[in-house]
Order: sequence, then C-alpha cells, then structure tokens
Amino acid sequence: MAKAKTTGRRKAATPRSAAKQSAPSLLRAEAPAIAGILTTLLFFAFGDTILSDLENHALTVVLFVWLFATIMWCSFGVVRHAEAVAEKLGEPYGTLVLTGSVIVIEVALLASIMLHGANNPTLARDAMFATLMIVLNGMVGVALLMGALRYWEQEYNLAGARAFLVVIAALSVFALVLPKYTETAPDPIQSPAKAILFMAITLLFYAVFIAIQTLRHRAFFAEPAEHPEDAGLVAADHEQTATGSLAFHVTMLLASLLPVVLLAEFLAVIVDFGIEDLALPDPLGGVLIAVLVIAPEGLTAFNAALANQLQRAVNVCLGSALATIGLTIPAVLAIGILTGRDVHLGLTDVETVLLILTLFVSGLTFGGGRTNVLQGVVHLLLFAVYVMLIFSP
Repeated sequence: MAKAKTTGRRKAATPRSAAKQSAPSLLRAEAPAIAGILTTLLFFAFGDTILSDLENHALTVVLFVWLFATIMWCSFGVVRHAEAVAEKLGEPYGTLVLTGSVIVIEVALLASIMLHGANNPTLARDAMFATLMIVLNGMVGVALLMGALRYWEQEYNLAGARAFLVVIAALSVFALVLPKYTETAPDPIQSPAKAILFMAITLLFYAVFIAIQTLRHRAFFAEPAEHPEDAGLVAADHEQTATGSLAFHVTMLLASLLPVVLLAEFLAVIVDFGIEDLALPDPLGGVLIAVLVIAPEGLTAFNAALANQLQRAVNVCLGSALATIGLTIPAVLAIGILTGRDVHLGLTDVETVLLILTLFVSGLTFGGGRTNVLQGVVHLLLFAVYVMLIFSP
C-alpha cells in the first residue's frame, strides 16, 4: 500500500513538474515576439537619440544589423503562428491568413521606406522584381539542388506548377513590363484612373487563382505520390506547429507582427541614409525588403525539399512570388494615390530581359514532372547574374 501511495504521489507530481518546465519553453518559443516588443519600446522611447548620429558608420552598421535581425526574427515568428492558425482554420482561410501576414510585412516595409525621405518611385518595382528573382532563381535553385543531391530526382504535381507559372508570367509581364510601353503609365499621380484599373485587374488575377487553388482544383497542389520514408518527418513538423489554442496563436501572431510594422519606420531611416548618402545602388532597398519577407518561407521550402516533398516546396516558392505581385501592387498603388507619391512599375530593358529569361527557364524547369541537379544549378546561375547586375548594371 505504501508503494502504491508513493507511486500515486509521483504520478500526481508529474503534471506539476511539466507545468513548471512549460514556462521556460514557452519563453524560448516566443522569444521573437518578446525581443521585438522590447526593441520597439526602446526605439519609440529613445529613437531620435539612437538615430541622431548616422554619420558614425560603425554605429549605423550596428543599428542596421540589430533592426534587420530583430525584424527577420519576428517575421519567422509571424510565419510560424500563421501556419498554426492555418492548421486550425483549414482552407481556404488558412492560406489567406498565411499570405496576408507575409504581405502585411512587405507592405509595411515598403510604405515606411516610400514615405521616408525623398520620393523613391521605383522602390516598389525594385522590391517586387527582387522578390521574383530571389524566389524563382535563388529559392527554387537552392531547393532543387538540395533535393536532387539527396534524392537524385524529385517529382512534383505538373498541373499545380503550371497553374502557378501561367498566372505568375501573365501577372508579372502585365504589372512590370507593360507599364513601360503604354502611352500613359499607371502612375497614381499622372494617371490615377489607370492605376485603379491596374489594381482591380491585379486583384482579379490573384482572386481567381486563390479560388482555383483552395476550392475547385485543390488536387493540383497536392503531392503527386506518397513518400512513406519522409511522411513521418513532415507530419512531425505539422504537429509542432499548432501547440496552443487558436486564440493563443492569433494573439502571438499579432504580437510578432506589430514590431515588424512599427520597427520598419526606423529601419527605413537607416536604409534611406545608406542608399542616398553612401551612394549605394538604389535596388538594394528592394532587395532588403524582399529578403526580410521571403526568408521564413525560404527555410520552409528548403526543409520540404530535403524531406522529399517537392510539391510543398513548389507551393511555397511560387506562391510567395504570386502573392507578392498579386497583392503588393494594389497596396503600393493605393498608398501612392492616398499620399501623392509617384510609383513607377515598368522595369528597365536589362531587367525585362532577365525577367523574361527567368520565366522561360522556369517554364522549362516545371514542364516535365521531375527535377534534377542541372535545373537547380541553372536557376542559381541566373540568380548570380541578377546579383551582379545590381552592382554593375
């Protein structure tokens, strides 16, 4: 009897000890939101003093790294909680929450830099072009290379990849190439009516695709075959995503998202100073925004490729590119109309050639149902060309 009582006491103590351990683990898991909130409070209280001596380049670099790292860390937290909310809500609401969270980050960064300092009408264009190059060449190249080195060849759902690419190609040419060749550009100041028309058509493109993806043809975006040896790994990833209630994940999503939106203003001051006063290439502002927005989704795509779930990697990569074009353009044009800022969407001749080449190669890459090392290397070489052209146009 004594042994039974002792055993009972030990069993009863186990939940209490687990509860004690849960608090530190919770703090570790939510460290991005905590760091973001503390940094936000510090900059809102002492921001003018902290940013008062940007001529001190060493201090400016430290501040940039601090803000950039904090915003990126919070972005990872946003995506993690958005994926958990997506699990709880199911489709199509889950996809909309995840996409909406990422786009809010991008629009907040764009708006902050657009509204700070001198008018930079090409910033939004540079950010969207950078996103396309990083996703379609950088992220896709790394994912294909990593997966091919591990599995030799990988399969994906051909119908889903084609659906992504046909909309990405049409939308990117419509939004980033066509405005250069029209007699009147869709500028919010010079031609607000055409800007509103571009906003409406862009949103219609994206809305039609979302309806296809989440309702009518969901099977297009599913894995073409099961991979039993990796199913446990993917399942474990999903189990670790939603660890709390829906209300908890929504609250923490907002807590992680708010510092990104608020700190974007201070990062914009440093980015604007660096580009204008240090004579850095103008497209670097767009590249920084693209990296901050895409990094969490890039990590998700790489993990999926390593788990032999190439379709999941394709959905993440191509979905990021499509959401950026389909939702950022309307948001940026709306900001331009409301604030009286010029927005130039048309790419330069060199950028147009690189975009068309990227779309052509992407069509060939995702036109056969299987991928290998060669396709990954080709996309990475195109990405290297893009990076080179930033510093030597």
